[in-house]
Amino acid sequence: MAVKVLILEDNSVARSFLCKVVRESFSDDLEIVESSDLESARREIQLAQAGNPFRLYLIDLELPDGSGMELLQELNRAPGLKIVSTLYSDDEHLFPALQLGAGGYLLKEDRFEVLVEELQRIVRGQPPLSPAIARRLLGHFRPGSSGDSGPMGLNSGFGSFSSASRPAPLDPAEDANRLSARENEVLTYLSKGFTVKEIANLMGVKWFTVNDHIKAIYRKLSLSSRADAKA
Repeated sequence: MAVKVLILEDNSVARSFLCKVVRESFSDDLEIVESSDLESARREIQLAQAGNPFRLYLIDLELPDGSGMELLQELNRAPGLKIVSTLYSDDEHLFPALQLGAGGYLLKEDRFEVLVEELQRIVRGQPPLSPAIARRLLGHFRPGSSGDSGPMGLNSGFGSFSSASRPAPLDPAEDANRLSARENEVLTYLSKGFTVKEIANLMGVKWFTVNDHIKAIYRKLSLSSRADAKA
């Protein structure tokens, strides 16, 4: 069965560009559905639930009938990988999207080859985390802190990302949202501008171990944000 992808983007040129990025990124049989507004996206999502649900979403933040944040919130507990595609690289726009469960973000102003590589990395489980976002994350988890290649298979890559194990804490309300010492260390290095490979060298671990920590940070951000919303 084809891997179903939803691209929500109101600009037709940008939407066509993102379609090309997705097709270039993956070797799978793809079914790409395009939407230009929230209303049509919601309709497509509802129709897909009965048959072949979407497994990948590219969501623009600014839309003619609302914000992509609304859809992220609606999809927060739904299966599938949600990626924000935006022109804004600042933490004011991206941090709230990550809090709502976005598994990564793409900057539409980047070159085609860069976007292909970034999309592949996110699906493999290597989400980006800029220094500005890392500093916001430090402040979120530590209130008061200053916060100082060819096509890949989407099925295999996406499966490994989405099936990341989630440890079951003894006290979910207290422990699930707290960073481990190593996660905090990774986040601190990221906030200072170090790359994943540099952090791996500094910590004496493999680069994929650092990526595992970043994935865990993303997951805990979403969990803690849900808890805050319920409080």
